[in-house]
Amino acid sequence: MVAAGLNVGGRSLPVKQNGPIFRNMKRAALILAFGLLATSPAFAFRCGTKIVSEGDTRSKVAAICGEPDDVVNQRSVFRRPVIWTRGRPYYIGEDFIEIPVESWIYNLGPNKLMQRVRFEGGVVVEIESLGYGYNK
Repeated sequence: MVAAGLNVGGRSLPVKQNGPIFRNMKRAALILAFGLLATSPAFAFRCGTKIVSEGDTRSKVAAICGEPDDVVNQRSVFRRPVIWTRGRPYYIGEDFIEIPVESWIYNLGPNKLMQRVRFEGGVVVEIESLGYGYNK
């Protein structure tokens, strides 16, 4: 029995060590991992040097990004009042309350994507990237 390779007909076949294919795959996986870490999540966007994310209030977004380029008042939604305790929702009463819905659109210029920030009850619930912006 030969340790260096497979013995076939009295001859041994050489066993290749990890070749350049494995090194390239490791390098590609490493680049992909760093690329994923460098991107911002879909539920946030950068305004200057600060981040706007879900859960922020209208006043905080206005303080970070300034006034929006467009404000769209949408239909209100109706929900039961809820209190969250220890990660569980507890509904209060059987009646529904009206929650105003508003979208702010930020044009960040022709080299960046515009952002639509949707507020429900004054709190950011959704951030959506739109197409590229335009010169003002």
